[in-house]
Amino acid sequence: MDPEPSAAVMAAAITERSATGVAAAVNRMIRAGELTPGTRLPTVRKLAEALGTSPTTVNEAWRWLSRIGAIRTEGRNGSFVAEQPGTARPSRFWRLAGDAGRLERDLSTGVPDPELLPRLPALPGRGETPLGYLDPPVLPELETLLREAWRPLWEPEAVTVVDGSLDAVDRLLRHLVHFGDRVVVENPTFPPLLDLLEVLGATVVGVGADESGILPEDLHRALHRRTAVVLLQPRAQNPTGTSMTTERAQELAEILRRSPDTIAVEDDHVGAIATAEQVSLARYAPERTAHVRSFSKSHGPDLRLAAVGGPTELVEQLVARRSLGPAWSSRLLQRLLATMLTDQECVAAVERARTTYAHRRAAVVEALNRRGVAATGEDGFNVWVEVPEERDSLVLLASHGIGAAPGQPFFLAPGANTGGHVRLTTAALRTEHAPWLADSIAEATRVQGHYRHRVGR
Repeated sequence: MDPEPSAAVMAAAITERSATGVAAAVNRMIRAGELTPGTRLPTVRKLAEALGTSPTTVNEAWRWLSRIGAIRTEGRNGSFVAEQPGTARPSRFWRLAGDAGRLERDLSTGVPDPELLPRLPALPGRGETPLGYLDPPVLPELETLLREAWRPLWEPEAVTVVDGSLDAVDRLLRHLVHFGDRVVVENPTFPPLLDLLEVLGATVVGVGADESGILPEDLHRALHRRTAVVLLQPRAQNPTGTSMTTERAQELAEILRRSPDTIAVEDDHVGAIATAEQVSLARYAPERTAHVRSFSKSHGPDLRLAAVGGPTELVEQLVARRSLGPAWSSRLLQRLLATMLTDQECVAAVERARTTYAHRRAAVVEALNRRGVAATGEDGFNVWVEVPEERDSLVLLASHGIGAAPGQPFFLAPGANTGGHVRLTTAALRTEHAPWLADSIAEATRVQGHYRHRVGR
């Protein structure tokens, strides 16, 4: 273990005295090797005195560094540089499906119904697909199809293809977000997005949303301070199932354009199975928007393909950085996707899936609402359900053989929201089973309400 650096030496390297400034400077020192693994850090009190700031500020900086895996704290024994800095784990993502696969009817996973995925056409012949290292990363015919699909919405300056929507969001955020940068997200939102932002050391700011999308007044307040990215899901927002309206997109784009350093990153994770029309801030602020379109839920998760459209400078920087690693997504899979986008049987299969998912989702929401249970789910195949006590609801549903995703990991500050929620994935749930599911949830709600009433007496 290296000797403990003096608080004065560390303070001299920290120019910004805010919590994020302290965390960013210490993180840079760790990355540069100036603070090696196992090094004991000065106490919070000593470093605060050397910086001329409060212990609360240093404590917050230490919490930031712990969350991204840069340091480890051992209570009164002190804080140390982690042996493997930067090994933060996706804690929220791992909390979504606690009993997945062990219950009779698992509605926690958020995956499409395999029976509704289109049948794969024959793989393209080897001679039809470029195989060289210097060939374009995106097949020209696939790019043409992507641009045609987006044309009613907007004309992206540049297009590329990566390995799924989370890969796209990951690559965009790693380029756009630096340690301590502010990122605005919908609250609640998809837990892996929050995990990713935590690993990046971003300052995450949650904003509210209604059935039309992010609330304009919330975004306006959030963008009063310099912000790197607004991260949103334009259709079938996970977990609430709501979709942004065209009118709301225009309002949000106008607010975005008044914040010159901010880029919107849109994750259209449902793609072709969405019932809502295409919508994007790119239509009104194309120079400030990167739009991601996934094909996993519509054409098959194992295709691992998503398209990114946006300003030339941003997309080309993503492509250039990727050239130092995987360089391109399999052109064989790109060829397969291009075939599926034009094959009439595949097109019809995706249309049937979209209609079927809508019927299943609507049946569950309607059955729940008839029983007095508040639930939303206007698009995609997730239903967001309000429950009086989240943990008790999950246990009671499990006793009925039903698996659901807990609501807490979807919130920016788990435990801060009042009441509770569970997310149900209705993708593979037959319509005739909706009343049975709704009865189980309503029963759980009544039992908890009765129990609380008796305890209150």
